[in-house]
Amino acid sequence: MSSVQVAVVTGSNKGVGLAIVRALCRQFPGDVYLTSRDAGRGQAAVAQLQQEGLHPLFHQLDIDDLQSIRALRDFLKDKYGGLDVLVNNAGIAFKVHDTTPFAVQAEVTLKTNFFGTRNVCTELLPLVKPYGRVVNVSSMVSSSALRGCSQELQQKFRSDAITEEELVQLMAKFVEDTKRGVHEEEGWPNTAYGVSKIGVTVLSRIHARLLTEQRRGEHILLNACCPGWVRTDMAGPRATKSPEEGAETPVYLALLPSSADAPHGQFVSDKTVKPW
Repeated sequence: MSSVQVAVVTGSNKGVGLAIVRALCRQFPGDVYLTSRDAGRGQAAVAQLQQEGLHPLFHQLDIDDLQSIRALRDFLKDKYGGLDVLVNNAGIAFKVHDTTPFAVQAEVTLKTNFFGTRNVCTELLPLVKPYGRVVNVSSMVSSSALRGCSQELQQKFRSDAITEEELVQLMAKFVEDTKRGVHEEEGWPNTAYGVSKIGVTVLSRIHARLLTEQRRGEHILLNACCPGWVRTDMAGPRATKSPEEGAETPVYLALLPSSADAPHGQFVSDKTVKPW
């Protein structure tokens, strides 16, 4: 079993994910795994970084596929005995003008961005070693979507006592409400991406709280962050930040020094804790 430290970035064959891998290859003192759903695209991204003189490693990971997540979990356990840095970057978004029915957009978006991310956390958080760092890439859209929720939903999502089960039920209810065409009546905003990222931000708060309760002496820090509006396939060419600039906050959180005890359980943008 290797004593080398190991970092994993999900959904990292392009965009912000690739920029995070590039930065970690330069700054993280261990092995860095670029992962993607499609092995060919992932290996092409690894080859691109190798041409830049960097040395990422590749592992296939489809966060929509529990078997794929568990294969990565078993690999990390066997080779490294755990995990030091996890960056949950994988996510999807429909374009603004996409004509796919909203209920379908809601189901597909929540499946990956919330439920897929949650499955990665369920399988990999137990592997995170003392002084480990976990970064969930959310979005400022989660804040604006939260403000678009009913007061009742806002209270639930801001609660320091909400459980993971309650959050899962709420995310599932959103999908069901869209299918029944009643999501706005039920207090939801009209953004599937925004609701999925509310889920990611609140899940981060819950998991940080559980780490504090259950693994207090291990100094693990877990946060959600917004990379900003980044020029990627997802956000388009008019966005204000380059992928490298988008990677700055996730990488900052991934590399918080072992002496740090904060931020933890926070929503961070531009390396600054934002109110939730």
